[in-house]
Amino acid sequence: MSGFLQNTFNGLVGGAFYALLALGLAVIFGMLRVVNFAHGAFYMLGAFGAYVLLAEAGVPFWAALVIMPLALGLLGMVLERAVIHRLTRLDPLYNFLLTFGLTLILQDLVKSRYGVQSSPYATPTELSGTVDFGLFDFPTYRVFILGFTVLLCVAVWWVLGRTRIGMVVRAATERPELTRAFGIDVGKWVTPVFGFGIALAGLAGVLAAPMRAVNPLMGADLIIVVFAVVVIGGLGSIFGSVAAGFGIGLIQAWGEAYLSDYPLVSQTVVFVVMAAVLLWRPAGLFGREEAPA
Repeated sequence: MSGFLQNTFNGLVGGAFYALLALGLAVIFGMLRVVNFAHGAFYMLGAFGAYVLLAEAGVPFWAALVIMPLALGLLGMVLERAVIHRLTRLDPLYNFLLTFGLTLILQDLVKSRYGVQSSPYATPTELSGTVDFGLFDFPTYRVFILGFTVLLCVAVWWVLGRTRIGMVVRAATERPELTRAFGIDVGKWVTPVFGFGIALAGLAGVLAAPMRAVNPLMGADLIIVVFAVVVIGGLGSIFGSVAAGFGIGLIQAWGEAYLSDYPLVSQTVVFVVMAAVLLWRPAGLFGREEAPA
């Protein structure tokens, strides 16, 4: 029983990263109809930025948790206005190729400066040790990640669902054409929403730094699974992305624990789930079916 609970907790922690990244991807795709392949690179920059701030300037984890999402969010806004905005009226493939190229550029810039070896990032002293849950002990830092992510997702849900600005953003994200029909200028929300999505990726990267190896390819290893999460939840669905993120985290943890003798199965179970969901509901679990032309 304790082993199952511990695996479940591990799955929820892994799912927390998927939820943050998928939430940012869903918001960006919903409003811009851009598949942002560079999302994983910004996740990597969040982790590397926290590492550089600590190693070269002595900036602690708590400050990096604020600085990096803000900095990357501003960078995302600049990129949206400078290049991505220019291609949004063209075939979505153009922006996909643009963000794919941006990923390669960012990865190579980091590799040229810091190499390809993983860099350690110490867990904050305040979050070291373990928490006793009775049946098992769990690292304090992982408990913090789970609690922080749940609170952040609830806060985002509250802003999007209970405030006027949030309702406009949610409507423009999930039903942009209908929102324009009501006379709302969707265009002015595009840049800040894109920056917000990038900031969430940077935040996830900072949280991952003490827990996972900080290296230039850490985002590339994660982004494919995150895309699967977004597809399962429903492209553009904010709630679906968060729910699918935690769900896929649980499935992965249980698969690694109970299917360890079948590594190929445990590694591909996410994509098996994605295929099954698409066969059952092509729009994803919480996505909206497109009306036939």
